[in-house]
Amino acid sequence: MDLLLTEFATGVTVVKPKGRFDAFSVPAMRERFDELLSNGNNKFIVDLSETTFLDSAGMAVLVSLLKRARYANGDTKLVWPIEPAAKRILHLTRFDQVFDMNDTTDVALKNF
Repeated sequence: MDLLLTEFATGVTVVKPKGRFDAFSVPAMRERFDELLSNGNNKFIVDLSETTFLDSAGMAVLVSLLKRARYANGDTKLVWPIEPAAKRILHLTRFDQVFDMNDTTDVALKNF
């Protein structure tokens, strides 16, 4: 999995995983989130627009990030995946009711 990371002057960190967000890619993602949270980052946008597959391990990392960011007085927002199967899993698991879901990164940035 490729991972693009962008930090904005507003204190928001955009994380954009590309490809599969699954049990094989989760350890690297979890490590990166741990590092960011340890450095004081607490506002995240996870842009799933280029995520082609999302499994329970990937979703667990997102829930953990949400909890930890909120505990640090921040938040985590998601950008909808384009891939229909990845989008469907977010609907079926009701992630769209737990997370603030956005159509683009720009919209998510405005919602912070």
